[in-house]
This record gives sequence, structure tokens and C-alpha cells, in this order.
Amino acid sequence: MSGDVLKSKQHYEILDGLRGVAAIAVVTFHFMEIVISDYSRNFIGHGFLAVDFFFCLSGFVIAYAYDSRIGSMGLKQFFISRLIRLHPLVVLGTVLGLTGFLWDPFTPTPAGYGVGKITLLFLTGILMIPYPVVAERWLNNFNLNAPSWSLFWEYVANIVYGLLLWKLPRRILLVLLCIAAAGLVYVGYTAGNMMGGWSGGTFWQGGARISYGFLAGMLVYRYHIIISNKLGFIGLSVLLLAALMMPHFKYNWLAETGVVLLYFPLLVALGAGAGLHSAVQGLCNFLGKLSYPLYMTHYMVMFVFSGYLLKYKPDNAQITWIVIIGLILLVGFAWLVMVLFDTPVRKYFSNLRGNS
Repeated sequence: MSGDVLKSKQHYEILDGLRGVAAIAVVTFHFMEIVISDYSRNFIGHGFLAVDFFFCLSGFVIAYAYDSRIGSMGLKQFFISRLIRLHPLVVLGTVLGLTGFLWDPFTPTPAGYGVGKITLLFLTGILMIPYPVVAERWLNNFNLNAPSWSLFWEYVANIVYGLLLWKLPRRILLVLLCIAAAGLVYVGYTAGNMMGGWSGGTFWQGGARISYGFLAGMLVYRYHIIISNKLGFIGLSVLLLAALMMPHFKYNWLAETGVVLLYFPLLVALGAGAGLHSAVQGLCNFLGKLSYPLYMTHYMVMFVFSGYLLKYKPDNAQITWIVIIGLILLVGFAWLVMVLFDTPVRKYFSNLRGNS
């Protein structure tokens, strides 16, 4: 293990590629949970754990990128940087969700949602204020774009990092990690799983998930737990998918908790130390850039897909083709969003900040 590995860009490319794999797995999971609500019969029934991988990866990357310079750049510039990076797609995802809510071809707009209430749904979405009121949308904390729940906690983690965490020594962070681990185990035991945080009834479970994952990622960086290996991007992708596709066990909550507590930090450490073959370098870069647009723009289709299933009740063969084609189209759409919206918008605001 060596801190020198951190000085190269190689680990970013491997980890970015894994982020893309996790994003595609989340989209697949969202399709499949609509088709098969019993997660124990779902081939990717643990796909929701990809969010915990995101949280752990985020802690590592934020610590890597800002630990050494947040003091000189200042809190204001740190928060502006994070807003430029995250918020354009929060807004776009909410706009797409509003479009689907109003003009879903298979499900009419739920009764009782006039201009005032829909405007409130939209404003709470773009301002990242949880507002779980739409029963027809499973009481998501963010009714128009369900994945925003994890971005809410990502914002909370960034705020706490900017105000406090970056200043703390490793031993204090380790104490906080142990407390967060105890909270995570409590959530897993009482809820019976690790998938909470997305709804009003499970809101605080999201706090437990981000607290542990983000701190674990930070400490992988702070302790320089970089494990040199030859697994490469393909090998590490298989290991990541093994967790997201693992079967359900008798003590399933314990397996999920173990994956989040130990396996994902290990994967980040392995990803940071893995060698990258030039043949897959471009793929890793592409997947890394695609991951966030894909995650934040796909859920409008999930609501439409759910309405289609209820209305037409297609057979398994039709569903299979719909999911495969839908996944391909969503990846293509995310690429367009990345090229035509996310990259130029972030560049515009970055230049604006530089000229101010």
C-alpha cells in the first residue's frame, strides 16, 4: 500500500468506471423492481446497494480533491464548486419528472393536484426539500425525480464536510465512523434491509447510509488504504456486480450490512490501487462521465413504465425487450444530456465564477 498511488490519475479512471457500472445497475434495478416486487426473486434485487457504493466513493473523492485545498479556497468557493457540479442535473431531472407527471401517456395526473400543488412539488424538487405527499408515486421524498433523495444526503454530507469534517484528524473521524457503523447496524436490524432513505417513512435511514459510506470513503483516503492489484476494471466490475446481484439469505439484512460496512470500502481501496489497461481507459472515462446524468434523468421513464405495465400487462418476453431497449435508450439519452446540457452548463457557470 502506498500514498503515492493517490498522486496519479489512474485510480480516478478505474473508480469512475465503477461508478458508471453502478449507475447502469441502479437503472436496471429500478426497471426490475417494478416488474418483480419480491426482491428475493429479482436477479438484481440488491441493486439499491449501488447508492451506498456511490456514498463511499464520494467520501473518497471529496477527501482526495479538497482535503489539501479547501482551507485556501474557502468555504464559499467549495460550496459553489459543489453546486456547479451537482445542481444542474437536479434541476433537469425535476423538469423531466414534471413533464412525465403532467403528460404520462398511460397514467393521468392524480386527482387533486392543481397548479398550486404541482408548483410546490416542482419548487421543493429543485430546492432539494423533501416533500413526500404523492401516494401514487409511492410517497417518494422527491415526487418528481425519486433519485434526488440520495442527492439530498450528498448535499448534507458536502455541507458537513465543508464546515467540519475536513478539519478533523483521522482518530476523530474513526470515532465518528464507529458511531455511524452502529447506527447502520441498527437500521439494518430494525428495518430488515439497507434500502431506506427514499421515502418519508424511511427518511432518516438515508442519513445512516450516507454517514457511514461518506466517512468510510474519507478514511480510505486519509489512511492511504490503497491496495495494489491486477484485477483491472473488468475484475473489479465483476466484484461490484457480485454484491448488487447476490442472492437473498436467511439473515439478509446482515449480508447487506456487511457489504456496506466492509465490502464497498474494500472495493474503493482496490479500485484506487488497480492498474488500468489502455484498452479500457476510454470506456472508464465514458462511464464515469455518463454515470451522474444517467442516474438523475432516468426515473421519469420508470413512472411511465409502471403505468404501461398496469394498463397493458405485457408478457415476460415483451417485458424483457422493453427493459433491454429502454436501458439502451436511457444510456443514449444520458449521453445527450451530458454533451448538450451538463457539460456546457457546468462550463458556463465555472467560467462565470472565474470572471466574477
